[in-house]
Amino acid sequence: MTSTPFLPPEIPPSQSLIEYPCRFPIKVMGAKVDGFVEAITTVACRFDPGFDATGIELRDSKGGNYLGITITVTATSREQLDELYRTLSTHPMVKMVL
Repeated sequence: MTSTPFLPPEIPPSQSLIEYPCRFPIKVMGAKVDGFVEAITTVACRFDPGFDATGIELRDSKGGNYLGITITVTATSREQLDELYRTLSTHPMVKMVL
């Protein structure tokens, strides 16, 4: 028995709540380790060549062991956002993407 990955249903552009292109914030959480911010910045640049790293927001967890990073990318399509979320979610340094 083989399983197929869940694919969200296609949403016609007229029914999308997002108008492209737009600025789109994404929160990424992971362990507070050297290279985490740089790794997330590299991924963001792959999907948004004009990504501005000066706008990155950082927030330490209460215990200081984890780091929340908010990146804001220029979203150009649902496909771009879906692939960006998949790439971030599967990155070995990432614990959660919102």
